[in-house]
Amino acid sequence: GIGAGVDCDGQVLVYHDLLGLFDRFQPRFVKQYANLSQTIVEALTAYREDVATRRFPAEEHTYSMDAAEETAFMEGLEIGD
Repeated sequence: GIGAGVDCDGQVLVYHDLLGLFDRFQPRFVKQYANLSQTIVEALTAYREDVATRRFPAEEHTYSMDAAEETAFMEGLEIGD
């Protein structure tokens, strides 16, 4: 049970609490093994900024196809009558 103590037959802990994903409240029965909340906020903020300023995705984050391969692919998609 959640918060039932060491004599409980089964222990349940929500991983969001265990990893510190929510920084505004920590239940008494939670042992926080990490505090990822601020790290996640910083990462998502940086991602949003990179997308908004068009720094992401960059060329190294994309795939391209040779023009001849693209033509062959598109021809393969054509459905006959």
